[in-house]
Amino acid sequence: MSFDHITTWIFDLDETLYPPSAPLFPQIEARMVAWIVRVLGVSKAEADRLRARWWHDHGTTLAGLMREHGHDPVPFLADVHDIDMSVLTPDAALRRAIADLPGRRIIYTNGTAPYAENVLAARGLGGIWDAIYGVEHAGHAPKPDHAAFARVFALDGLDPACAAMFEDSARNLAVPSAMGVTTVHVAPFRDPAPHVHHHAPDLTAFLRGIVTPGRPRPAALGPQA
Repeated sequence: MSFDHITTWIFDLDETLYPPSAPLFPQIEARMVAWIVRVLGVSKAEADRLRARWWHDHGTTLAGLMREHGHDPVPFLADVHDIDMSVLTPDAALRRAIADLPGRRIIYTNGTAPYAENVLAARGLGGIWDAIYGVEHAGHAPKPDHAAFARVFALDGLDPACAAMFEDSARNLAVPSAMGVTTVHVAPFRDPAPHVHHHAPDLTAFLRGIVTPGRPRPAALGPQA
């Protein structure tokens, strides 16, 4: 597999740059449910059902709240991302593998940029990124919406034909693939969908395997903050 044409490396955040086994997203989901209970006055069971349906139908729970209830995204995002990051551990090997990638390295998450910075700090992955984009940079439109990708890619100025994207959600790779991005599904099992070009059950090992000797590498690593 050749990635010699890649000049921009796009990484999702949640369950891509930390293991799915890390108890981070369950905290977020619990806070989402509690928020829906407070705001809509429904039972916890109904709130959890709505959360799951909105994720399925709209891409994120927030998108469902906004589209079906006209909800303000800012307080919701601040609340649901107020979680315990101590459940994450630093990963020096992953940091090195990402920092060794030639070209620009960016984060694009359905979370917020401040939340992403907190996750990266807890994982020891701070200081190695050229840009961090959250859902706010997409006008609160979520992946997998085409408009979300188009807005973030335009904001960054990247060339999709020279970009690779790493995602734990295969459905979030369909639009980038159609735009010309090389896609990598970061997950234990391969998804057979045609828009999934590569499979990375171990992200660190995969990244180590695609850096071509002799290609320019980035300067010294930035601080881990």
